[in-house]
Amino acid sequence: MVFSSEYPPVETVDAPIHEAVLGHAARYGSAPALVDGTDPTGSATVSYDLLDARHRRVAAALAEAGLRKGDVLALHSPNSVLFPAVFYGATRAGAAVTTVHPQATAEEFARQIADSAARFVVTVAPLLETARRAAELSGGIAEIFVCDRAEGHRSVLDMFASTAPEPVVEFDPGEDIAALPYSSGTTGAPKGVMLTHRSIATNLAQLAPLVPMKSGDRVLAVLPFFHIYGLTALLNAPLRSGATVVVLPRFDLGQFLAAIERHRVTGLYVAPPIVLALAKHPAVARYDLSCLEYVVSAAAPLDARLAAACSARLGLPPVRQAYGMTELSPGTHAVPLAAQDPPPGTVGKLLPGTEMRLLSLDDPGRDAAPGERGEIAIRGPQVMKGYLGRPDATAEMIDADGWVHTGDVGRVDGDGWLFVVDRVKELIKYKGYQVAPAELEALLLTHPAVADAAVVGVYDEDGTEVPCACVVRAPGAPELTAEDVMAYVAGRVAPYKKVRRVEFVGAVPRAATGKILRRELRERRKGSA
Repeated sequence: MVFSSEYPPVETVDAPIHEAVLGHAARYGSAPALVDGTDPTGSATVSYDLLDARHRRVAAALAEAGLRKGDVLALHSPNSVLFPAVFYGATRAGAAVTTVHPQATAEEFARQIADSAARFVVTVAPLLETARRAAELSGGIAEIFVCDRAEGHRSVLDMFASTAPEPVVEFDPGEDIAALPYSSGTTGAPKGVMLTHRSIATNLAQLAPLVPMKSGDRVLAVLPFFHIYGLTALLNAPLRSGATVVVLPRFDLGQFLAAIERHRVTGLYVAPPIVLALAKHPAVARYDLSCLEYVVSAAAPLDARLAAACSARLGLPPVRQAYGMTELSPGTHAVPLAAQDPPPGTVGKLLPGTEMRLLSLDDPGRDAAPGERGEIAIRGPQVMKGYLGRPDATAEMIDADGWVHTGDVGRVDGDGWLFVVDRVKELIKYKGYQVAPAELEALLLTHPAVADAAVVGVYDEDGTEVPCACVVRAPGAPELTAEDVMAYVAGRVAPYKKVRRVEFVGAVPRAATGKILRRELRERRKGSA
């Protein structure tokens, strides 16, 4: 059975993303587009007029530096009021932007540079050594710029004064890549997700009827812009609508709560760990959060009881959820802000122009029976172009009829609400970040005292999914401890990828093909709990 949206289709947006978002900047003029949430004076504010002018000057400076249409620029920065000018300036100059986790190691960054064939890097001074090392390891980088100041590197701040001519670039929005975030998909190592100008811009139009924004709204950007959720919900969507984005570089609860109070934030787009803090942390009571009108949670499953506790404490309507994935630009479902009484735990209804099937878990070649759970498959204009340089992985993800096999298991009630209940895929979502078990397993096997290893997701006391390593000690290595294993991994990966639990096992269960039987490992853990 094919499920279709109850909302009227939206027109395909055939425009470059910088035009789709900032094309109406003049309409909002001196209204604040971006506010530095770390500045108590509020003086670090960027108006719509200024953002429009800045991103055009960045485009001119990048073109003068040799960037051409089809190049890739790696943007390696925490959230700041400068990030949007770089992102939209790069796309206006014709580049695809590959966003890089600020906590990536030099080796991880180098692999992304090499895989994406990035020629330019924009970073910040505190991360410059990592960027330099990554450039050395990968080769091919023409220049490294910084957003702030660093000796020997040109600054984005100086680009704003560039007198170079603004580049004139012809775009094919349905083919040209705007963003190249890296995702592990359902399994495996991170892959470049080719999101076109059309797919991202059209997804913004699809989201608007369910989660509208308008001039005067104020949203707090604490989720990272490098992640597709932050890029969409906290940059593209609000700036497209004339709203104000209050920017924080990272999540610190006190700073987060103070920014809501000081800037009278009206809407929050968060992940479940922040919902948990809002529901339970005693510090929340010390701040006036009465300005808040709604909370939306996405990027990972949210427990219905936790959502209810958060909304009750804040005196707000039920916490809304949304659903999607990087490969879908990213949204497919959302609980409408206007919904009066959405059922607890739902991730929402289909966005306009989006279709869904639930595939049988026993036979993916057919649909699940009515009322049964099934793997969620999606089709619509927001589907990615594919994985960069990986046609086989693309074919595994998108079938011949255009359906994206998400790896998530869901059910639909009689009113069309989707509930995500499980995952077929092996990907672990730690606080909304993607952690690929295969990457950690490959690293664990480089330890001389590890004979075999498998990584599965387990849930801690707060309901957060964390990576757990099931390790087989090598013969003669009984002294290997859980602390040794965790330290070995922690020294070689970004912090969010760290193994947080270790269990020693006699053998890793595998199928005849060698595939790790993760479900069996999970069942063993349940049985021993």
